[in-house]
Amino acid sequence: MEQRREVDEAIGYESLCSQFNREDVDEIAELIVDVLCTTRPTLRIGGEELPIAQVKDRFYKLDSGHLEYVFDCLRNNTTQIRNIRAYLLTALYNAPTTINNYYQAAVQHDFG
Repeated sequence: MEQRREVDEAIGYESLCSQFNREDVDEIAELIVDVLCTTRPTLRIGGEELPIAQVKDRFYKLDSGHLEYVFDCLRNNTTQIRNIRAYLLTALYNAPTTINNYYQAAVQHDFG
């Protein structure tokens, strides 16, 4: 599966597997592949139907840092996640636009 190989390369699959559970990394990689290969015109992200081209554009930007951020969000989440797929889709979609603010807030919390 060519798309999966491309995703693995883009996200630094082997490096992520050395930091996180391989099955968890596989699940997220497969979810990314599902999004990139879908033929649906829209995808529900954060309760909104978004054009698939917009969603794919964000997903193509994902790298290992974004996935580390998503795993960090999962680890620090204190509420029950009822729909993990929807949560992950939203977290992955938002990762490129929220990662910097997330870590800046964490640093300010630690040192502030």
